[in-house]
Amino acid sequence: MAMLAAAELDFTQILHAGDTVVWGQASSEPLGLTQRLLAQRHQLVDIHCFIGVSSSTTLAIEDPGGLRFTSYCGIGRNARLFERGLLDIVPTHFSQLPELFHHRHLPVDVVLLHLSPPGPDGRHSLGVVNDYLVAAARQARLVVAQINPSMPWTMGSSLPDDIAIDWAIPYEQPLIEIPRAAVGQLEMQIAQHAVSLIPDGATLEMGIGALPDAVLAALQHHRHLGIHSGMIGDAAMNLMLTGVVDNSRKPVDAGMTTAGVLMGSQRLYDFSHRNPTLQVKPASYTHAAHVLAKFNHFVAINSAIEVDLSGQVNAEVVGPRYLGAVGGQGDFMRAALQAQGGKSIIVLPSVARNGAISRIVPRLSEAVVTTARSDADYFVTEWGVAHLRGQPLRERARRLLAIAHPEHRERLAQTLAA
Repeated sequence: MAMLAAAELDFTQILHAGDTVVWGQASSEPLGLTQRLLAQRHQLVDIHCFIGVSSSTTLAIEDPGGLRFTSYCGIGRNARLFERGLLDIVPTHFSQLPELFHHRHLPVDVVLLHLSPPGPDGRHSLGVVNDYLVAAARQARLVVAQINPSMPWTMGSSLPDDIAIDWAIPYEQPLIEIPRAAVGQLEMQIAQHAVSLIPDGATLEMGIGALPDAVLAALQHHRHLGIHSGMIGDAAMNLMLTGVVDNSRKPVDAGMTTAGVLMGSQRLYDFSHRNPTLQVKPASYTHAAHVLAKFNHFVAINSAIEVDLSGQVNAEVVGPRYLGAVGGQGDFMRAALQAQGGKSIIVLPSVARNGAISRIVPRLSEAVVTTARSDADYFVTEWGVAHLRGQPLRERARRLLAIAHPEHRERLAQTLAA
């Protein structure tokens, strides 16, 4: 492993035309490396970049130079890249990403890691994000690592011994903080309906955003909850601190919260450092069917852009705009359906654009189906709960109409009759 200052890193010398570069997403983006790469983009030719959630301003660019971008999602600043025609989307379950890199269905030549200093085991940690990068690094020609004293050392994320770092770049930076979305009365109304479905002792999966945060905040009177999730934020940490989440009833990883991505405040990152009750594991574990199959009373809480009257979910697009992802929704919904006492809950407001548009629709826009109607279970809006599992199509439509906004119900019913 060679040591190098960030200012000495010359991507024009280490990248070849046609190479694919993969780097850490969201709070784990190695800014010392990505900013250097973007600064040299006009001297590079035909470089492909595979990116995850983009939470920094690194890619707020007008001219991509010699770079092209691909991602599994349109989350964060990726949506703007997509609108400008600079981003292509790979529609895939998040659980499949490690295997896609392993079998080189997704090519990779250079991986940029963001690591902590060595921890108690003498190894660097991937810190706040442990997703698909190790799988990508195993296939890469070159691995460059930013070693950041500000990156916490977390349980479960030590860099495996078979990953050789070619260039180590000492570079200290604060981690990217992701502000919490505002939770208002609407979100709390939806949350109150959702938490009525969650029993004490359940193991939860949830996303990040106003609605998942509202659901977690409304769980303050529950007991002995567990968490096994692709990502968590400050709201999950708060439940751990108050003792609502103690993971005592989990059949695996008892006493430990498990997540793959931490996205939130510096307080969350400080909380994660050497915390024995929190582990950050790769997607091959957090989303794995054989792991999820071990949980009873597993409750998956996910959101949607729109839902049709048969129970199909669109969590990706609004018209021509790509804003979301396939992500882990299908993985966790299917696990919840198979778990003893499990539940899949989709939460969404009944309307958008100040009530002008119903988010319960006759047919999904752009014909994008993120999750099939065969996996439908509970749907929750501010107007109540619709339980669709095992129901025929006409009854599904009747139940979804009952939780649509009253101003849109008659129109929806007429389209159904037609």
